[in-house]
Amino acid sequence: MDHGTVGSAQSGRLLVEVREAGSSAVVTPAGELDHHTADLLREPLDHLLGKGFARLVVDCSRLEFCDSTGLNVLLGARLRAEAAGGGVHLAGMLPVVARVFEITGAEAVFTVHDSVEAALADEDGGSGASGGSGGTG
Repeated sequence: MDHGTVGSAQSGRLLVEVREAGSSAVVTPAGELDHHTADLLREPLDHLLGKGFARLVVDCSRLEFCDSTGLNVLLGARLRAEAAGGGVHLAGMLPVVARVFEITGAEAVFTVHDSVEAALADEDGGSGASGGSGGTG
């Protein structure tokens, strides 16, 4: 099902695509998420939360790098989404990015899915239902 691209933002090192999928919004950052590019992800996340999307799925399958600034952007979005009764779900993390979440302990506060499809399918299950890299993949 193609829900269409709602928007995108780009710098030389990070492209962020946004699309709506039912009551969720899927945000796909591609490239390097660091202190130089963090606003390119922060702005669409803030916009979606302000627009009423409390459930955000971040497709990390094209995210090649994430530093502490990028991690803080995701943590801030998670707090706002949870305050609105939703959450931020991470999907398809590459090992190099998953390692950042593992060593900082941030993986414990996000619901992590193997794929965007799994995250969207878990829409009714919601919080903490699927963790780690196990599952039906």
